[in-house]
This record gives sequence, structure tokens and C-alpha cells, in this order.
Amino acid sequence: MAYDVHAVRAAIPGLTPDSARFDAPGGTQMPLPVIDAIADTLRAPLANRGPLSPGERNAEAVVAGARAALADLVAGDPGGIVFGRSATQLTYDLARALAKTWGPGDEVVVTRLDHDANIRPWAQAAEAVGATVRYADFDPVSGELTADHVAAALSPRTRLVAVTAASNLIGTRPDLPKIAELVRGVDALLHVDAVHHAAHTAVDLAALGADTLVCSPYKFLGPHLGVLAARPEFLRTLRPDKLLPSTDEVPERFELGTLPYELLAGAHAAVDFLAGLDDAATGSRRARLEASFAALAGHERALRDRLEAGLAALPAVTVRSRAARRTSTLLVTVDGQSAAEVSRRLAERGVHAPAGSFYALEASRHLGLGAAGGLRVGPAPYTTEEECDRLLAALADVLR
Repeated sequence: MAYDVHAVRAAIPGLTPDSARFDAPGGTQMPLPVIDAIADTLRAPLANRGPLSPGERNAEAVVAGARAALADLVAGDPGGIVFGRSATQLTYDLARALAKTWGPGDEVVVTRLDHDANIRPWAQAAEAVGATVRYADFDPVSGELTADHVAAALSPRTRLVAVTAASNLIGTRPDLPKIAELVRGVDALLHVDAVHHAAHTAVDLAALGADTLVCSPYKFLGPHLGVLAARPEFLRTLRPDKLLPSTDEVPERFELGTLPYELLAGAHAAVDFLAGLDDAATGSRRARLEASFAALAGHERALRDRLEAGLAALPAVTVRSRAARRTSTLLVTVDGQSAAEVSRRLAERGVHAPAGSFYALEASRHLGLGAAGGLRVGPAPYTTEEECDRLLAALADVLR
């Protein structure tokens, strides 16, 4: 089918004609079905989960529905879906649980391409138990993180490798299945940050070779929430810190306190909305998600091509997103002007493209941009060609 971006936009009340938004990598606007699911959950009777009252049963249904929906999103098992406040929080919790089995002589590998939320939790957990942290670099010119880069950091002492499925700064998508083979070769675990990846591609936990994976619904039209996905049998091997009276069942043993039921309902609705992006798709929700992400990928490729062609025609502009496999997100710098100033002047013209390192601090430094980073241009499922042209025109005006 032809991707109907205008139908997507019609469902999103936060979009206004006076602005063009390219801030999606930091969080997307929510469609009405997601907003309604949150509100409807709060309007209905609601209580702590249980089998007796309507409120208890409603809570149980919300949690079960959300686990099933997110399992379909990542091609996983509902019993391996853990909810938390954010991907950062869940990564810290997982790192602390895994570090209980590490000690001096053990090694953990992180990459300079990653968001700090997939570096610092692992580094701090390793350092706390005397384990060694090793960094895999990436090519600052091409933006590529290859299997060879990771292989150079591996050893027989490696216990875990943490790597992004797609860079939130420059969009690079490493060859994770190939990296996973290397990680298996040293009998280590692979943790994947799919926060940026899940907004652009149908995630497949097993195909990526990941033991554990995190994503964030607010990056793909849902509410602020974090999700950890793994095989239930793997989660049963971990003993996270928890309250004594709380359940020891998986995945609940990883969920601290009462879950935000309304946000889970919103995340469920966001997955259903994504599954409907291709209105000709049929079959299971997972099959519809795969078809819809394929349609979305075609739309985003066209937007990226349009943006790159326009940016190439502008003097003093450098596009830092160059990897062969990447998302539609582009990092841009302008000679002689700070990214923050360019972002401010674009905002004055109704174009929202934020500036910074976006917590990918190691990546920004490795690119030679320091903490200031660059201007990030991030299309979303609701971005139009007209908005791309508006950004290019506004940037040309700023340069003049």
C-alpha cells in the first residue's frame, strides 16, 4: 500500500500546522487511541491486581494485555516482558542483578556508539565488583560499528556485551546477528538497547541474538515507560533485589512496586496503532506489525533521501550520519555556528530540531563534537515531505 501519512497525522492532536517537528528521537506525539486508552483505564474501576473486585480484574487485564502486545512488538514471550519507569532504570536494575555473578578478572564490553544508558549502568556495576570495562570503538568517519570493532574488545573473560541496535545520535544500525555470533563464541551475554531501533524497525529478539533487550514506548507513539524483554527461563536465573513480601514470580520479581496501569494500557494501544499503519495487512498482530514497519520504512527512506539531497545543497552543512545501514535520523553540524544556536533560530521559524549529544556522550566525543553534539533531525511516522522542505528552507534562511 501507499503509506498514508496524513491518516496518521489526523489521529495525533499534538501536531499543529504552525510547526514542523523533527524531535521524534527524543519522544513522539501520541495518537488519540493511545490517549483514550490511558483515560479509559483511569475512568474505569481500578485497584491493585487480583481476582475479586472489578478494579482488581481490570488491573489484571491491563497488565496481561500490555505484556502480550509488547511481546508481539519484539517477537518475544509475554512471560519475559518486564515493565519499569524507563529503559535507563531497567538497565541499571539488570546490571546490578547480573553483577552479582561477576568479580575481579571478569570483563564487560560497552561501545562508544551507545547512549550513556547502555554504558554507565554496566560500567558502574562492573567497577563496583572489581570487573574490568572494555570499550569497542566505531569509525568516526563512516559512523560504522562493525563486528570487528566488537571482536577487538572481546576476550575469554568477557561476561557481557552491551550494544545498541540503532544509534540515537547518528542512526547507525550495527550488524547485531554477526556481533551476537562473536559474543556466543566467548560464552558471554548480549544486551541490546533497542530504544531507537524499535521506533523504526520490527524488532525480533531472537533474530538479533539478544539475551536481553530494552525499548521505550514513548519513542514509538506511546506513553513514558520502559520495557525489558528476555526469555522467561533466562529471567528465572537472576535474583534482583526486591522487597521480601513481593512475588518471586517472573517477570513480576523485576517490577518494583505497583505498575502504572494506565501507561501500560497506553503502550498496548500504541502497539495496536503501529500494527494498523498498513491498513491492508492481515493476520496476527505480529504479522501486521511487520507489514506496517515495512511500509513505515519505505516512507522514512523517502524522507531521508529528500533531506539528504537538500542538505547536500546547503553550504557549510555536514551530515554526520553516514553508515550504510541506518535509520532516518540525521545528525547535522554547521561550520562556524553552534548547533544550539541553529536549533534556536529554527525554532523561531516554527521548525523543531533539537541540538546536543542526546546522552550519547561517548559517541559525540568520538565524532569530535564534544558535549555540544550537533543538530538532530529525526523524522517520525507523522512527518511529511512538506515538513522536510520546510526544514530545509528554514535552515537555508538561517545560513543566510
